[in-house]
Amino acid sequence: MNKIYVLDTNVLLQDPLAIFAFEENEVVIPAIVLEEVDSKKRYMDEIGRNARQVAKIMDQFREKGRLHEKVPLDNGGQLRVELNHRSFEKMKDMFDEKSNDNRIIAVALNLLLEENMKQDSKPVILVSKDALMRVKADAIGIQAEDFLSDRVITSDHIYSGYLESYVSVEVLNKFYKDQKILVKDINCQHVYPNQFVILKDELGSSASAIGRIDTECKVVIPLIREPDHVWGIKSRNVQQRMALELLLRDDFPLVTLVGKAGTGKTLLSLAAGLLLTEDLHKYKKLLVARPVVPVGKDLGYLPGEKEEKLRPWMQPIYDNLDYLFNTKKPGELDQILAGMGSIQVEALTYIRGRSIPEQFIIIDEAQNLTKHEVKTILTRVGEGSKIVLMGDPQQIDHPYLDEYNNGLTYVVEKFKAEKISGHVKLEKGERSGLAQLAADLL
Repeated sequence: MNKIYVLDTNVLLQDPLAIFAFEENEVVIPAIVLEEVDSKKRYMDEIGRNARQVAKIMDQFREKGRLHEKVPLDNGGQLRVELNHRSFEKMKDMFDEKSNDNRIIAVALNLLLEENMKQDSKPVILVSKDALMRVKADAIGIQAEDFLSDRVITSDHIYSGYLESYVSVEVLNKFYKDQKILVKDINCQHVYPNQFVILKDELGSSASAIGRIDTECKVVIPLIREPDHVWGIKSRNVQQRMALELLLRDDFPLVTLVGKAGTGKTLLSLAAGLLLTEDLHKYKKLLVARPVVPVGKDLGYLPGEKEEKLRPWMQPIYDNLDYLFNTKKPGELDQILAGMGSIQVEALTYIRGRSIPEQFIIIDEAQNLTKHEVKTILTRVGEGSKIVLMGDPQQIDHPYLDEYNNGLTYVVEKFKAEKISGHVKLEKGERSGLAQLAADLL
């Protein structure tokens, strides 16, 4: 049975191509949605870009017919802009305020009541990224759904970058002796290039080993020898050891790190970047950037020049640099960075249009990036550069992103089968006992 999907504004602003995601069903866009999209088209961010793309798509549909009637879609569905079902009469006793959200719900309700009068009625479904919008719709009897087609993954299990395998002592001994074993020896159904393997004794002894699946997915090989320290930092758990393996190798130009607050993502990345840039001179610069997703987005409200405006947003980076450089006095870190000249801390606002060759690039808080933004960043990476994307998909400040559709998760899932990338999910907090307890309990 065909259905009628009424789209909320946030669905289109999150994914302008959402119109085409409903197969052979009818897609209804209330007129108030077009007004809300129109009010966003002058924004100079991702939402503004999406609003302009929605406008172009709708304008192209005018060539196929009158939008307030029905325009055919290539997937067999139909699209129309709803003008006639705006009456607030049926809702005035439930929701007194005529807000834009309530007007969209009113369109869905009036369409539902009209369909219920027909012999061959169609289900009417309101699609919204706004949880409270779905709750309000459900409260008055309208079926409501989240828009899930933009999700990179459909389950709660994001790729971790490693697996555990219980093997015989003979296999463990062979791994230590020959410095490799075949992938078929670890008894795993499906593996990915550069995925880590924690080998454990199947009989329960303490014998264990850590290996990495090669790029051809044929053998498991040992990790490189860990340095005595990386700018004073040593790995404290097995996932941090895996992360350092990826960060210090030249053959992985893309590394993604996921983990809760305090798991060491930023500190390990900065330490590895400083070692490879300052000590080993494998890269000309260390570039550290993070998206500016505050409460209130404009940097212009902060006083001073660009560096002064950026300082509050970049402070978490400077905190880690303070620790690595072991600074004691106020202003000492700024003097060190000015003297070195090879460390650059930037906001992602300024990355569009750049080409970045021979640099070690760290993108912090990447979970607040959209798919389009993360594509823009990765296409800036020049020859001889290495880029590290990290963040916590469960701590997202962007209004239209969640754990399953953000840019960081998108890159992890899209690149997990590629030979040039590596990924680790850090599990254990190492900042402090209090920080770990807070991350777990709160």
